[in-house]
Amino acid sequence: MPDRRDEFIKERKYLLNVSEATVSWYRHALYKWLPTDSPSDTDLKSMVLRMREAGLKATGCNAAIRAINCYLKWLGNGLAVKKLKEPQTVMPTFTEAQVSLLLKHRATSFYGRRLYVLILLLLDCGCRISEALNIRIEDINVDDLLLTLHGKGRKDRIVPISLEFRKVVYRYIRDYQPKEWLLATKGGDRLGRCVMLRNVKELCRELGFAPPSRTLHAFRHTFATNYIRQGGSVFHLQQALGHSTLEMSRRYSNLNVADLQAKHESISMLRRLG
Repeated sequence: MPDRRDEFIKERKYLLNVSEATVSWYRHALYKWLPTDSPSDTDLKSMVLRMREAGLKATGCNAAIRAINCYLKWLGNGLAVKKLKEPQTVMPTFTEAQVSLLLKHRATSFYGRRLYVLILLLLDCGCRISEALNIRIEDINVDDLLLTLHGKGRKDRIVPISLEFRKVVYRYIRDYQPKEWLLATKGGDRLGRCVMLRNVKELCRELGFAPPSRTLHAFRHTFATNYIRQGGSVFHLQQALGHSTLEMSRRYSNLNVADLQAKHESISMLRRLG
């Protein structure tokens, strides 16, 4: 009898047109952790224990559980795995001083200028690194200051770009004339994430500071924090980041202690009435 997990994945791929990345995510979660294509409640509880014993953090377990719950819902057996409680950690960001150093850095080589375009892109739009590396020249509308991003789940969105970024990207395209991808190798091939991660970390150290954890994604956190700090709404932030739910955007909009201190001082009853 055919494995029902295969049937589920085929339906997701051919009927719902999910991306190859999502197909890989389903396949990994279902075949690595589920002991059978028709698990019992006991099987599911044992599965979570095996995840924890294997060293998976709560976030890693929940990523697999989301895929498995999709499959269980498709099976229609009434079962579901309860997600684990995740710790609420402070998301890593670049400080304003570090951002200033990155923006003031100038390079004359092709590689240096390509890196500068990437950094400005991530800070200006808050896009994911995968979205940045998938930008084609045709996606950039320099006349209307708009950029088309190809997001997760085959969802495109249009976001604004600043005049400052337009100046930089226009000169870069004029000088190097990339044929298809904005961020490409000298031969015109699309870049890999690891190459840009290495280059960003090297530049951070060259400028005298340690790169934050989750370095490339920290640009996205920095964009979101600055967006809220400068008066942007979480609803507009959701659109800019390409999140499907408002709750996901709220996680990015957590302000730091200094922001809370400044706000507290302005609203304190003790300061106002004391």
